Amino acid sequence: MELLRNLSFNEVSNSALGLKYADELIALSNSKKNYLYLYRGYYQKGNKQQFVGDLNKALDAFIKSVEAAIKAKYNVGQGTAYMAIADVYSVMGNAVNAEIYYNKSILILRKTDNNIALASCLLNAGDEYLKNKKYDLALKYFNESITIFKKSNYKMGIAYNLGEIGKVYFNQGKINLAKKNINQSIQMLEELKDYYGISDYLLNLSDITIQQNHQKEALEYAKRSLELAQKYGLKDQVSQSNLKLSELYQKAGNSSESFKHYKNHIAYRDSVTNLKAIQQMADLRTNHEVSQKQIEVDLLEKDSEIKQLKVKRQKNIIYATAISTFLILLLAIGLFRRYQFIKKTKSIIEEEKNRSDNLLLNILPEQTANELKQNGKVLAKKFESVTVLFTDFKGFTQYAENLSPEKLVESVDYYFSKFDAIMQKYELEKIKTVGDAYMCAAGLPFVTTDHAYKMVLAAQEIICFVDDSLKMKTENETRFEIRVGINSGPVVAGVVGTKKFAYDIWGDTVNIASRMEYCSEPGKINISQNTYELIKDDFACDYRGEIEVKNRGMMKMYFVKNSIQ
Repeated sequence: MELLRNLSFNEVSNSALGLKYADELIALSNSKKNYLYLYRGYYQKGNKQQFVGDLNKALDAFIKSVEAAIKAKYNVGQGTAYMAIADVYSVMGNAVNAEIYYNKSILILRKTDNNIALASCLLNAGDEYLKNKKYDLALKYFNESITIFKKSNYKMGIAYNLGEIGKVYFNQGKINLAKKNINQSIQMLEELKDYYGISDYLLNLSDITIQQNHQKEALEYAKRSLELAQKYGLKDQVSQSNLKLSELYQKAGNSSESFKHYKNHIAYRDSVTNLKAIQQMADLRTNHEVSQKQIEVDLLEKDSEIKQLKVKRQKNIIYATAISTFLILLLAIGLFRRYQFIKKTKSIIEEEKNRSDNLLLNILPEQTANELKQNGKVLAKKFESVTVLFTDFKGFTQYAENLSPEKLVESVDYYFSKFDAIMQKYELEKIKTVGDAYMCAAGLPFVTTDHAYKMVLAAQEIICFVDDSLKMKTENETRFEIRVGINSGPVVAGVVGTKKFAYDIWGDTVNIASRMEYCSEPGKINISQNTYELIKDDFACDYRGEIEVKNRGMMKMYFVKNSIQ
């Protein structure tokens, strides 16, 4: 069984033979009821099927490998098989399943003493998160992986982690860190003579330097990647390096060089096979014609016809080769134009998507917007403790009657634009404006414990801004005094409507906050007993006594003075 396992593992040039050894190992393990080698047989079978691109069969083999490892009580094998399943799902583009199985693998491998397997799984999981643009998670996994590899002095793992961390930094806009990490990775891979990794990371350096507007340096990195790929027969990297050079020359305005490298990219990827097929067809046709003529030559025994047929055969080969080359050239031109069109279309679609997402985020909180995009609706959610603020301008109605619509909107926008900036500063949620009233909330959509403290800080900044604006106003400007009211308590939040979505909150807490504003005075922040209990250790307050509130009876109120600290 061990011999069959090694034969299957080491058979890299003949996949069919490697599969045969794996199947023999599975059959023998079954007959001996040896679940450890049954796991190893299915694992090798999955690897061979994944190598030839039969992903569904590979997935089936890896799942059976897990089952055998569980029966053998072999945790390392179970974790490794789960990692293999995750790798297949990643290749399939099924990010959800890939992440599930990577996490299963990591959970099991943490219980074993096989640190290299654990670090390898963390590295693969980090790659999946990087591919799906979850950069913080990717960085977390890479950092843990590289720490384990360093303790085990496993240089290959360290090198690849450095490279992948560099890719994360590049996507986060940390260009200098990205370049530093990828250069360290290349240096280590050069010592290990891993030229595939070097060629790949050189293309990443090309991307980094082009973003720094170092066109010449970017070209040098891409050329070096191509040279390595060609020298060591790295077929995939030859194709990718030509594609990168095509993009760089196109950006530089050198269309002829761009087209040459794009043609090489296409030719290497597709046309070698096509050219061989066309040439074989041409040879078969020519050979057939010559053989028919040869029969006539033999019958007639004419030396002159033999010479003519030989010339004709050579011409046919030349014509076939010329036609093949012309067809490949047409194909390359067509694919190059298609590539340019797709690239431009993708850019337009991405730009429009970003614009749409930004518009939605201006209307709804990010968490709520994501839920709406995923499910088509948003479920109402109860928050046990939030703080709600209302503001209102004194005498706004009387001013409005004497102002033009344009002047009125300009005045309100002056204040509300500043209020929006204050909300963003303290990470508060603007709910809506109604006329001259401004409503916002703290402690949602993400639950926080300091919502009342942040809201009072924001209210004080609003009061200061309004007071300063009133002092510095000119004859042509309209400025107001403002009342502020705050209350804390439970609310229900959600999205209303199916057209022109609006995020809103409801509950007695909201109504009382509105009453606090109504009972406030210009230039003052009036808070309820609920809010006072939350901020009394942070702010000095003047007790106003119990004041009658419409539909609520007598309620305790306080004016906020200043911070105690």
